[in-house]
Amino acid sequence: MDYKAVFAALEIVCEDNISILCGPSDLPYGAVAMRLVTCMKEIQEHGGALEPVIASFSAIFHHYDFDAQTPGNGYRTLAKVLLSCLLHIIHKGRYIASNYNSAFFRADHNASEMEAYCSALCQLRALLHLAEQLIHDNGYGQLYSLQDGDLSRQFVQEYSSMHKACFYGRCLGFQFSPALRPFLQTVVISMVSYGETYSKQQSGLGLAALSLLTSGKYVIDPELRGAEFERITQNLDMQFWKSFWNLTESGLLAGFSRIASYPVQVNFTLSVPPVPLQLPLASDPSLSATVSPPIAHHGPGPVHMRLISCELREGQESEELLAYSRGDPPTISASHLPWVQKQPRSPWLLIHFHGGGFVAQTSRSHENYLRSWSKVLGVPILSVDYSLSPEAPFPRALEECFYAYCWALNNCHLLGSTAERVCLAGDSAGGNLCITVSMKAICSGVRVPDGIMAAYPATLLTTDASPSRLLTLIDPLLPLGVLTKCINAYAGAHSQTVQTAAGSGSLSALGRDTAALLSDLTQGASNWIQSFLDPMRTTAGTRSLSSAHRGPMGGAARNPAAQCGAQVDYPEGFEPMRSECLAFVRPTSCPIIRNPFVSPLLAPASLLRGLPPVHIVASALDALLDDSVMFAKKLRDMGQPVSLTVVEDLPHGFLSLYQLAKETEVAADICVEQMRTIFQQGNLRKRPKPGEAPPSASQSG
Repeated sequence: MDYKAVFAALEIVCEDNISILCGPSDLPYGAVAMRLVTCMKEIQEHGGALEPVIASFSAIFHHYDFDAQTPGNGYRTLAKVLLSCLLHIIHKGRYIASNYNSAFFRADHNASEMEAYCSALCQLRALLHLAEQLIHDNGYGQLYSLQDGDLSRQFVQEYSSMHKACFYGRCLGFQFSPALRPFLQTVVISMVSYGETYSKQQSGLGLAALSLLTSGKYVIDPELRGAEFERITQNLDMQFWKSFWNLTESGLLAGFSRIASYPVQVNFTLSVPPVPLQLPLASDPSLSATVSPPIAHHGPGPVHMRLISCELREGQESEELLAYSRGDPPTISASHLPWVQKQPRSPWLLIHFHGGGFVAQTSRSHENYLRSWSKVLGVPILSVDYSLSPEAPFPRALEECFYAYCWALNNCHLLGSTAERVCLAGDSAGGNLCITVSMKAICSGVRVPDGIMAAYPATLLTTDASPSRLLTLIDPLLPLGVLTKCINAYAGAHSQTVQTAAGSGSLSALGRDTAALLSDLTQGASNWIQSFLDPMRTTAGTRSLSSAHRGPMGGAARNPAAQCGAQVDYPEGFEPMRSECLAFVRPTSCPIIRNPFVSPLLAPASLLRGLPPVHIVASALDALLDDSVMFAKKLRDMGQPVSLTVVEDLPHGFLSLYQLAKETEVAADICVEQMRTIFQQGNLRKRPKPGEAPPSASQSG
């Protein structure tokens, strides 16, 4: 994208609109015209200040790429996001200039749209100023200021005080693929509606009903939606996020996902008891190592997993495996469906660790793409349902995932595989666990997996500043306030006992008393009707923060005196908009977060040397992009086999969205091809079993 052409077009659009709006007109748009003129002049001023910044970024951001063939880092992303915002302004400005004198022109609506993008532009200008500080303070080619605690604290303080609601209202998702914007709007509306009813003593269907019936005002009022989303992401507790994210675990939503997914012949959960395992040493298979069951925090306990296989394979219907089944026995087996042809064991085995910030979700939430992987790759998949934080912080999840990996190696014959090639795959938190499980295998002396596919992995669980992490100010799926809650929960910083919200994450309350349910529906309907009569009224009877202290651009106040982030030296005459609802962001100061098995980016070379080939698939618009770039660089500089692929225009968590848009399908296909590469390397050098000669031919799986 030619930034010079974009800034030139912006200048022309601003001049055209100012000229037209200041000229004579027969239409009664006086007040609206003045709003638009003020807005266009402010946009013009921002554009003039930002063009040299983008010019300086364009001259140097290639130094921060993984390599010349893989352009991608936080500085490139910030420039791209800014240009995307400018293109939206240019498009809207041209529309206003062409239709201003039309009888059907919606003057107030278009003015509000332009003001929202002007607010977003102001905040992006502040982010780019912070990015300039990072360039100045960091070492050459370094994206993180790992030793500069003051700079990272500045970043957290700025996030706490800067206005963010403009990115969650009319401008929601402007930086992402257009096909994903309706989904993002649905997520944000659902979240703010759920957040409004969350504190009520509802459960299951009643809570869902209240959320649905109170969502109307957030559909018709983008400013209210943005302000409420800002409040929720900044100040609601971890239990809210666990509860909301676990809605994908509900029987209803999981059922819809299964209907839209590939059918599979094997899909059931296992519970493996906590007994010590004996595994051969990688260096000398005649000797063995003992792998203890998970014990951290709660003592020995079973490890839960899910087996998914598109085809029924030998061993998967065995009584030995079915003895591990949780709940009812699987319904699909050769004995139940005698016409199902049993396939031989696959030489491949895929072990999966799901994402969810270490605090939410299970394999059930990720079934949609796991079913697809099993079908396309023809491989059985074992997905581990590790214990979640804050109830079970580090190292419980790592212990369980490593134990599951070792158990799978010992019992691959039950899973429908000979495990000649084993691949670990995971997204986000799961990507972190893929890397750390492999590190633990190296330290334990047991077999290391044959490769890792990590999608947008979290490799640095700190609030250290980086250019891509500045995106947490505008990202609806990964705000900094939520990210720090997840990190602190995994590190054990929230040590208090957290009560599990019984039923709040599912629709299991169908048997609830009918009168109580009708009461919920009545209350929800009343709130819904009231929201249309008075959209600014919340159910608590107070007015929204979005309109209580609205600044000159329809956003937040610009009083710099009350800000905790005032120590940042912005250019003279410029100050970002400040939020009226300050966030409480607890910096990640717990020493555990710098443990190399928590933040593998900080691991010494001795722990990383010996890792299998690591294939990372990251998104250019992900706040964790720099985690991927820096970790890939670290492995490459050590001589470790690593690849990095950066996809465009997609948010964090795109694997779970793979059925929503062509772009997410393409990104998911890249992940599949990376796993196929890992498996097919075995065709060239297939791993012989102890005491066997190398086979003359290999199976494709």
